[in-house]
Amino acid sequence: MGAERRTLAEAALTHRFLLDYPHEAAHLFEAMPAAEAAALLAAQPPHAALHAWQALASDVAHEVLELLPEPLAQHLLTEAEPVVSVAVLTQLAPAQRNAWLQRLDAEVAQELSGLLAYTDDCAGRMMDPRVSPLRRGMTVAEAIERLRQIRRSGLRELFVVDHEGRLTGRVEVHDLVLAARDLPLADVTRGVACFVSDLAPREEVVETLQKHQITALPVINVSGRLIGVIRQAELVAAVEEETSLDILTMVGASPDERALSSPGFAVRKRLPWLQINLLTAFLAAAVVGLFESTIAQFTALAVLLPVVAGQSGNAGAQALAVTMRGLLLREISLRHWPAVMAKEAMTGLVNGVAVAVTTGLGVYAWSGSLALVGVITLAMVISMFAAGLAGALVPMLLRRFGQDPATASSIILTTVTDVVGFFSFLGIAALFAPLLAQGAA
Repeated sequence: MGAERRTLAEAALTHRFLLDYPHEAAHLFEAMPAAEAAALLAAQPPHAALHAWQALASDVAHEVLELLPEPLAQHLLTEAEPVVSVAVLTQLAPAQRNAWLQRLDAEVAQELSGLLAYTDDCAGRMMDPRVSPLRRGMTVAEAIERLRQIRRSGLRELFVVDHEGRLTGRVEVHDLVLAARDLPLADVTRGVACFVSDLAPREEVVETLQKHQITALPVINVSGRLIGVIRQAELVAAVEEETSLDILTMVGASPDERALSSPGFAVRKRLPWLQINLLTAFLAAAVVGLFESTIAQFTALAVLLPVVAGQSGNAGAQALAVTMRGLLLREISLRHWPAVMAKEAMTGLVNGVAVAVTTGLGVYAWSGSLALVGVITLAMVISMFAAGLAGALVPMLLRRFGQDPATASSIILTTVTDVVGFFSFLGIAALFAPLLAQGAA
């Protein structure tokens, strides 16, 4: 009888402890094998087990959930805060996750499925949900024991959370193993350099990586709970993906197209921009047509047209690339447009003069005509000056009108540089036709 009373008293005390001190109970459960923690929780009333289970770190809660009786596990997933259930379910493989959702009430399963769904280009889709955080109140010895339980290679740092699971700091593994075992974990905890929301777009992840030299980027949910980590491989992949998308959109290709996409898909995505490019090409051709008689009179102009257009196109592409990068990394915004355009205009002018001198020497050696040298050098300066302005202005205008600044920028820029280059070169040649005629004579 005495043993039975003692057992009942212990059960009552455990019940009361789980209800009144769930975070302290979770701390104890995390220090014991998952099977033992599951057995203790299974012996308690469901409402008491719920208090302690949802206070567990998500990786431990997942391990315990797998070992609980199915009715209790369903109760915990249903009654726990949705963000807690979602954090646990993300630890599972997709097939296991779907199996658990099918066991739940349809309304609960629908709510959790909605919370589990992330768009393809957000931090929640990129993160590794298998995080094993340390508790802020631990000692170094307890943290090392937790690290042993994790048994995951390649870890350089662990993140520290408070009793609510909110991110508070990070611990370097080498600091942990070198510290005295009786020290509080707070003594070796460092501040978190940066973090992102699970709904943050890939652009924000890339921007964060550019600003901070990190190998792991913690991800938090709306309540500040640590729910995942974007590791170095995913960070590098995000940068590569963002760069490749910019390259594709700048030339009018679809960001959805892949190297092995079907020809039909590629045609549908590329053809509209090629048709637009054809119209702009006719515009440049029309400019050349205006000076048909001048070209017929001085055939050397036709030979030198590609030189002017090519150099101005390259100058514009340089200005476009620098401006695009500044917008992507948020180094500049629309309010910086006067400074950006002034800088690119001056750069284009100085480069234009330098290239014009070299071009003039080459043309004189080829033709011996000072008049032709004067025409092409003036045209080169004008066209490269305009190209610098256009390279800065095109992405700024696209951003101003709410468009992606990378979308077909190169097609628009090529049109501008061709039209300005042809018009300046042939227009100046038409103005100075008598001098060219004397030089040819």
